[in-house]
Amino acid sequence: MSLKLYELVGTDASRPFSPYCWRTRMALAHKGLTAESLPWRFTEKSVIAPHGSERVPVLLDHDRPVVDSWAIANYLEDNFPDRPSLFGGAGGRAMARMINAWGDIAIVGGIFPLIIADIPNNLAEVDAAYFRQSREARFGGKKLEEIMASRDSGVVAFRKSLEIMRQTFKTQAYLGGAAPNYADYIVFGGFQWARVVSPFKLIEADDPVYAWRERLLDAFDGMARKSPGFAV
Repeated sequence: MSLKLYELVGTDASRPFSPYCWRTRMALAHKGLTAESLPWRFTEKSVIAPHGSERVPVLLDHDRPVVDSWAIANYLEDNFPDRPSLFGGAGGRAMARMINAWGDIAIVGGIFPLIIADIPNNLAEVDAAYFRQSREARFGGKKLEEIMASRDSGVVAFRKSLEIMRQTFKTQAYLGGAAPNYADYIVFGGFQWARVVSPFKLIEADDPVYAWRERLLDAFDGMARKSPGFAV
């Protein structure tokens, strides 16, 4: 197999949970490509350092490294042009770049404080200690549990922030139109991350965003749904 993918896992190597790795997993499936999964954990930075990165995903194509989910998506699009397009042309790629930034800020950034104290439950002791120390430092020394304490009210604001998606789904099934494309995978990656690591319910079952997430869980023969996660 020429493609290999370093992706973040915890104690269960079959349970990848990075939102960015899930963007790449979905992009590979969209292209009809398979990659050997190389499980990677937070404290294994020396493993990927030779490939020029401290974070995953890292894709290896015949040992050539491609670092960062956005760079990987562009690499797949440009190097496998005979396979289904992730963007649908230059205009779609340009709009996906905006969605990529929105996904980082509104989706990953919006979800993080709602599930942050649940993440260490999925990690070995050494990785949990690293995660706690590094993430608490980002939040000015606040304990993870303190950051997450207001999530019952915080999720209300998060759900309101998804209105742009609900308006879109009034006229089309996916962010990409009639069928999903990389814009969908960017946003879906955040929801799949949360589903894998936390039992907290981000969206209600009657929300159009929930229905969209369900469709993507079933995509590619249920690849994402088959990955271990919580029933949320």
